[in-house]
Amino acid sequence: MGNSLKSAQFLMDSRLADAANGDADACYDLGMIYSSGAAGVDVDLVEAHKWFNIAAMSGSEAAMACRSEIAEDMTAREISNAQKAARAWLQMTSRRAA
Repeated sequence: MGNSLKSAQFLMDSRLADAANGDADACYDLGMIYSSGAAGVDVDLVEAHKWFNIAAMSGSEAAMACRSEIAEDMTAREISNAQKAARAWLQMTSRRAA
């Protein structure tokens, strides 16, 4: 059990590091993890929408489709919160890159 949790945390950490470097696939993967509850993470549609949104901005059609799909199960407030979180992430990572 401990090892699978460690490897799940490593997966999340490495995907977050890749996402911070602008890797759209990593953002998509994070969206999938949060929308499905994979890697020992609780399902979090706001967080999933945020990651799909960031990946979609990089042109990922798969992310656009997933974002639309989960948006159907979200309230307008949740979608708004996800969009704010995506903008905050992009501002934070672009500042770090600059």
